[in-house]
Parts: sequence; structure tokens; C-alpha cells
Amino acid sequence: MTSPTQPEPPALAAATAMFVEVLVVGIGALTAAVLLLIALSGPVTTAKLAPLADSSAAAGVGLAAAYALGILIDRAADTALTPHRRRLRTRIFPSSAAYAHARLRLADFPVLAARADYARSRMRICRGWMLNTLALTLTADLATLRYSFEHRPLILCATTAFGLATTFGFYRAWRALTVTGYRKLAEQTTEPTPNSPSPVPAQLQTGPVAP
Repeated sequence: MTSPTQPEPPALAAATAMFVEVLVVGIGALTAAVLLLIALSGPVTTAKLAPLADSSAAAGVGLAAAYALGILIDRAADTALTPHRRRLRTRIFPSSAAYAHARLRLADFPVLAARADYARSRMRICRGWMLNTLALTLTADLATLRYSFEHRPLILCATTAFGLATTFGFYRAWRALTVTGYRKLAEQTTEPTPNSPSPVPAQLQTGPVAP
């Protein structure tokens, strides 16, 4: 039984956190889209369109576009990584039924469920920005090639190297969060056998739980 001093987070707070999460991913996608537009338009057209961005209407459209793009990027990243995520899950859970059962048991512990929500949020941001950094690297390279300035080859190489390294870093972070989450979920929801020692109460264990 959970303590009355540890209530579940309000639904409004959870919805706000999800909105911010999607927006964080969408801002990166929107930036990549703007860089692509700059690369395709060229210096002259970009200079003419630049004043339009300095308005409240543009800010509102940008916010809405970032949120919409965040949803698309999140779904695309989830689809791309689903086969790999399932392979990682089978290392801990022998079947989908065992995993679903563990998720249901976790719902009995609101504190752990809240920590799991936070872990899933970090995981989703990492997988979304894995695609974002790929798109940003490509569009930044295209924009660099379109414009003439000093030390362009050096900047192009540095941008590409940094983008690829960041993409790999987000992938490694996503993978580590996913594996740790599955392992913690198994530890926190495993039912003890009659001959096994009493486990540590699940409420006292910490760590992320994967989706």
C-alpha cells in the first residue's frame, strides 16, 4: 500500500510535461526545416524573408509548427527504433505478456510509476533528438555549401563531425536508458518465490523504467 504522503502527480502536470517534451523535440525539427529553407532559398531571398520572422504571428506559427513536428519526429523515431527496442526487451522479459504483467504491477506503486514516466520522457527526448541531429547536420551542411564565407571547408567538416558525434551520443543515451529501464522494471516487479529471501520493498528502489 502506498503512503498518503506520496500521491500520484496531477493529470494536468503530466499533460504539461508531455507538451514540453514534444515541444523540445519539435524545436529541433523546426530549426532543421528553417535551415533547409535557407539553403534552398539562397542569400537574396533569405534576406527578403528575414523581417517576416520578427513578428508575433510568426512566433505563434512557429510554436504550433514545432509542436506538430515534434509529434511527427517522435513517431518516426519510435517506428525506426522499435525492432531494436524489442530485441533489448527480450534480454530481460521472455515474452510480451511478461512485460505487460510487469507494467501492470508497477502501477500499484505510484512513486515508481512517476519515476518511470520521467525516465520515459528522457528516453523519448533522446530518440527524437537522434533524428533531429541527423537532420540538423544535413541541413546545416547544405546551408554552408550555399553561402560563401571564410574557412567554409573547415566549418563544414567541423559541423559534420559534431553532428554525427552528437547523433551517436543520443543513440547511446537512448539505449542505456532503455536497457536500464527494463532491468529496473524486472527487479521492481518480480514476485518472490517461497524459498527466496524477502526482496527489498519496491518503493525503496530507484531507477528509470523503460516503456
